[in-house]
Amino acid sequence: MPLCQLQVGRFAMDDLKFGTRNKRGDWAPNGRVELPPIWERPPKLLKILNWLPEYVWPWNAFHMATTLLYWYFIIPDVETMKALGWGWALWLYVVNASAIFVFYGLVELFYYIRRKQGTRFKYNSKFPGDQPSDVFWFKSQNIDNFLRSFFLSIPLWTLVEVVFLWVFANGWVPWLSWSDHPLYLAALVLVAPMIHEVHFFVVHRLIHTPLLYKWIHSVHHNSVNPSPWSSLSMHPIEGFLYHAVAFWHLVIPSNPVLALFQLHIAGFGAVNGHIGFEKLEFSEEAALDSHAYTHYLHHKYFEVNYGGEGLIPLDKWFGTWHDGSAEGEAIMNDRFKKKRAKMNANSGAASPRNS
Repeated sequence: MPLCQLQVGRFAMDDLKFGTRNKRGDWAPNGRVELPPIWERPPKLLKILNWLPEYVWPWNAFHMATTLLYWYFIIPDVETMKALGWGWALWLYVVNASAIFVFYGLVELFYYIRRKQGTRFKYNSKFPGDQPSDVFWFKSQNIDNFLRSFFLSIPLWTLVEVVFLWVFANGWVPWLSWSDHPLYLAALVLVAPMIHEVHFFVVHRLIHTPLLYKWIHSVHHNSVNPSPWSSLSMHPIEGFLYHAVAFWHLVIPSNPVLALFQLHIAGFGAVNGHIGFEKLEFSEEAALDSHAYTHYLHHKYFEVNYGGEGLIPLDKWFGTWHDGSAEGEAIMNDRFKKKRAKMNANSGAASPRNS
């Protein structure tokens, strides 16, 4: 029986109805990653309306749900936040770390430890736990990624959170109320994932420059075959810049709930691109789409898909978009070929001529 058909749980979907598997056992979806219909010209209203529920549900709705839970049950009162203090900062760190441990940990437990889905819908057929490597602490990707997340990135997430809450509490930036500005703030809710994509693209492109990549971003890219714990496994500089997306709401007139939502898109949402599976099965006919393929291609090829899924299609505009198709592969390879030719030409021009 092929590996992709091994049934680990009580039910199994046939992943070959949705994609193909190569000789190594790596799975890839059929078709290509499509940009959101908001970028189609002429606009197709019906298509946009059909897309909107997918835009909201389930992931952005989940991030808003966690935001509201935090705001009403976790975030200290305004008077407490007016003064910086270890007490409420450590409280937020404990909650952030606990939430990530549960959320990421459940995915890790079911799909990477118990392997309830086997390799169905898994882009890379290998599991990081089966591949020790000297590039990781203790030669283990899982241990390395876990420690970097909980002792570097999540503290930096918490630092960003404390700073913007402190600034809002002291009235140093506008704190718009929902009762006075409902439409404007609702619009900010809708564009927050787009803000994330722009911020992520700019920071990501910056740390892919040779010097910054070598000393900073290579830490994250050691996980060529990412898993949930890889999501926040970063160098401290990258970890801070990544979560600093929430500071946009200190620049534009906003509300601390929106800044918190922005932070949760980054913190909780990082797992989407690192799940490693196209679908997480619930039954033989039902599964949750991960939307992980675009960022998986970035981990696989390094120099494509610096942003997200194209809500703001910066990769498309800058020529670094890979949609997972054979055509996208050809475009990428042609770009790499031209880059190598240019580097070779520059190298030849810099060397002394033979006499």
